[in-house]
Amino acid sequence: KFIDSIAKKNEKVFCFLDSKIKIDYNFSKQKNIKIFSIRCGEKIKNFDVYKDLAEKLIKGNVNRKSVLIAIGGGTLGDLAGFIASTVLRGLDFYLIPTTLLSQVDSSIGGKNGINTIYGKNLLGTFYQPKEVLIDISVLNSLPKNEMKSGYAEIIKHALIKDYSFYCWLEKNTKKLFNLNKSILEKAIYKSIMIKLFYVKKDEKELLLNKNSRAMLNFGHTIGHAIESHYNYKKFNHGEAISIGMITEAKISNYLGMLSYNELERIITHFK
Repeated sequence: KFIDSIAKKNEKVFCFLDSKIKIDYNFSKQKNIKIFSIRCGEKIKNFDVYKDLAEKLIKGNVNRKSVLIAIGGGTLGDLAGFIASTVLRGLDFYLIPTTLLSQVDSSIGGKNGINTIYGKNLLGTFYQPKEVLIDISVLNSLPKNEMKSGYAEIIKHALIKDYSFYCWLEKNTKKLFNLNKSILEKAIYKSIMIKLFYVKKDEKELLLNKNSRAMLNFGHTIGHAIESHYNYKKFNHGEAISIGMITEAKISNYLGMLSYNELERIITHFK
């Protein structure tokens, strides 16, 4: 229904689809939709793939009335947003995130980008999607390690902003992993609202106070370094930032800003 409504309202629709996703939708019934199936993963966030897809849009006669839809996880959303923000100096784009990680984090806030040999997301833009559609039923087929990867970002949001949410997560982790609908919806919604709090206060990460968007980078300074060091092969994003959050919590404890009991409680939850 969502894709149909966009196709009816727009002259031309380009759709980037993660090749792992099987959709019960006949794209051919809409003459103005062009679909690109992409094998996703961190490896697609590079210059070559960016150039290839951007040129395919241009070859497909993209114009300013065209729109882009990305259906997939965070890496596809990051790349699609970067393409949308740069082709013809900006196309409207829509995100349909299909992993827990992209639903609670990367699809929200308008950060787009690709990686370089020097690190993650060093080329990118701040450019907001027109709309983000989150449907939790797609999580029924998500592998457990991908659920855990997304859950790491949920914990991050709770730790930086909402103690009562963190206590609620400690009680409801098992139900969340059993895909309890109301628990999942609440966890995703709470995460989004925490992320939006920082995005609205500091969209371009310019503040240096407690409202800085950089608060959302908790665990990521070390986590991104780990991902880059192992060439995005040994750990997924959630695993890397989990190591980052625990390490940074240990630093916080060492500096006297986090009690030993609180540190142990965080480590126990991650375990």
